[in-house]
Formats: sequence, C-alpha cells, structure tokens
Amino acid sequence: MKRTLIGETPNLIGQEVKLAGWVNTRRDHGKLIFIDLRDRSGVVQMVIIPDKPEAYQVAKNVRNEYVIEVTGLVKKRPGSQKKEDSLTGSVEIEASDVKIISEVVKELPFDTAKKELDLTIPTLLDNRHLTLRNKKINDIFKIYDQVLKSYGEVMRQNGFLEIKTPKIVSAATEGGANFFKIKYFKREAYLAQSPQFYKQAGVGAFERVFEVGPVFRAEPHYTTRHVNEYISFDAEMGFIESFSDIMDLLEKVMRKIIKDVEANCQGELADYPSEFLVPSRFPRIKLTEALEILKKEYGKETMGVDIDPEGERLISDWAQKNYNSDFIFLTHYPVSARPFYTMPSSDPQYTESFDLIYRGVELATGGQRIHNVDQLIASIKRHRLNPKDFEDYIEIFRLGMPPHGGWGLGSERLAQKILGLKSIKEVILFPRDVRRLTP
Repeated sequence: MKRTLIGETPNLIGQEVKLAGWVNTRRDHGKLIFIDLRDRSGVVQMVIIPDKPEAYQVAKNVRNEYVIEVTGLVKKRPGSQKKEDSLTGSVEIEASDVKIISEVVKELPFDTAKKELDLTIPTLLDNRHLTLRNKKINDIFKIYDQVLKSYGEVMRQNGFLEIKTPKIVSAATEGGANFFKIKYFKREAYLAQSPQFYKQAGVGAFERVFEVGPVFRAEPHYTTRHVNEYISFDAEMGFIESFSDIMDLLEKVMRKIIKDVEANCQGELADYPSEFLVPSRFPRIKLTEALEILKKEYGKETMGVDIDPEGERLISDWAQKNYNSDFIFLTHYPVSARPFYTMPSSDPQYTESFDLIYRGVELATGGQRIHNVDQLIASIKRHRLNPKDFEDYIEIFRLGMPPHGGWGLGSERLAQKILGLKSIKEVILFPRDVRRLTP
C-alpha cells in the first residue's frame, strides 16, 4: 500500500490507509493507547486497541519523536463537526498495524509537542535539529518559504531576470573592514559583502536583474538584528528617471509579499501577531527631516546626520501613528554614509539614496548609482580608495551604462518583523554569528 499524507485523511473516511511520520505525543487512557502522528502535512490521532495485539504491543513501546508506520481505518472523530486544527482534526485512525522505523536513542531535552518551548536562544539553537520539530517554530520557516516565493514571483512579474553571482571575490565590494578574507589557492580573496558590482553588470546586459543569495559581513555584533551570513534580496534596474522609481517598485514588492503571507499562511500566522499596516503609498521623508521629528516629538538628540537603532524604532512609531504604516522611507543620506557608487544629489553633500524602515528596523538600503565613468572614478578617489583596485568594475561603465539603481534587503529581517520575533536568529535555520559556527 502506498503511503498517504495525514493532510489527505479527512477526504478518506471509511478507507484503509498507510501513514508514516513522527510520534508527536503518546497518551494511555485505560486500555486504549492514543498516538498523535505528525508528518509534513499535519497531525492526526491514532487509536490502538487491545483487540489488535501485535499493533498494541508495538504501540506500548513507542515514545515521542519515534518514526513509525501505521496502517489503519480512517474514521470520523467522535464529537467533531469539522477539522478544527492540526492536532484535533475531524478524523482519527483506528490502527491495525504499527511498525517502528526508527527509535530515539537518547533522552529528549524537552517536549517538542508543547505549544511554547520557552527556551533561551542558545538552547534553541544548540538543539536546532529538535526545536525545528515544534509546530510554532516549524511554522516560521513555512512563512519564510512564502516570503522567498513571493519575492521571486513579483520580481519576474515586473520584468526582472534572476541571476546568481560569485560569492568569492577579488576585492571587498563595500570597502571598509567588515569583510572575511580567505585563502584562494596562492592568492587572497574575500567573501562577498554584496552582489553589487555583478548586478550592475547585469543591468548592462539584461536591464533588470534580481538575486536571492548569501552575503557575508565580518562585523563583531552581539545584537538581535545582526548575523554574519544572511540571505539578501537584491535588485537592480536600468533606465530609471530618478531613485523614486526604485522606491515605487520596492513598495510594490513589499505589498505583494505581505498580501501573500496573509492569504496563504493563515494557519501558520495564528500564533503570531498578524495585523499589518501597509498603505497604498509608504511615507517618504528626508533623513534630516526624520532627525528633526525625533528631536521635536521624542526629545532625541543625534550626533551628526545619522540615525541609530533607537531612532529607527521611534520614527517607525511616528509613521504608524501619522500614516498608519509599518513602512517608512528615509531618503538623502550623506555622501559619507554611502558607498562610492551612490549618486550624489543636487546638494552634493547628500545622495539619491534611501533606507526602508519596517517595524522599527532598517530593512533595505538602496538608491541610484553613478553611471558615468569619470564621475565614478572621481567618487572612488573621494572615498579614499584606489581606482586600480576596481578596474574590472570600472570597465563596465566604459561600455555604456544607463541610469540605474536598486536595493539590497535582508530577507530574514523581513520575516522576523512579519512574525514579531525578538531575534533574527529565530528565523535562520542554522545562524552564523561571532560565537556560533555549529550546528
């Protein structure tokens, strides 16, 4: 008999099926044994009675997280009118045969069947192979899967081609010191801080490109919002009239992702905050205006023209109150705060760039890029870098490049904030930070 998924059983009442999965819980009531069996599609209750002695004897020996195979009759669950949720569905299986496929050979450190595991982040991640079996934690990655799917869909709908760029590079993309240096045969190389140079090259060939891929930042952070390897949603588009075109498209992307998560992940969102404030147009204010608002509304003084994490949280609070929006664009960052390839504004101390703040955290950074080769070389020098170190990159702009721009967006930050989680590490299967290189 072919295996049936648990999620298919409500449509198979009166039929015999073969199921296989993990034991979520086992309960003994008098002479009856109840097992909640879990597979990728849901959880269903098994009933094992003494009249099936071989199955009954095996069932007496199973424990939580054993992998078992069960053959039995699908029956309407007594007292149930509908499939209420994955644990107390409308059907149950009257088992006629139970086989143990794989045992748990050590004591479990906690019960994965609990709704809330209530673990510290280190304990959660040290036991990652097991914590992923908890429904609430498992649901995080089903929602993240939808985020990944929706990003690819909306980019293709808007004429973007998906590309994959090298992650071992000859020069640090962003300059500075936050790069990982590696030994590359007899030379030194770096792990890519961004696909920036390659996606700009993509504009020269395909006009619109996007990538979903890892980036690496050698920053010794110990915060809830930073990791040293993350998955970036990148995009670059040519023939723009201004950097407003980029923000317009990024708004469309965010609306698509949030809409799809709301529509397709209702069951997974049930245990998480799920009220989303997504207006038809996101508020856009200059960074300098945001700093004035922080000073006037919240009494927050800043050093120079910059915004810190507390400022991002406060300006998000302001956007929610004044625009009913979880999103806000801060624009026109200083030249000193942006990479050398960023297009200067009419006021040359600022740039045609933005950050998109979402629920109190910087989600995306983007803007228009310099497309004139002479202006680009001058900007590299102005940032105290050597143009010879970027010769392959500069060559792109000697071959004809249109006005263009794009963004880089932290996909895990987006999922973290959609779910209202405290740490970005909860959204990453196996995160890498200053302390963690395993599991």
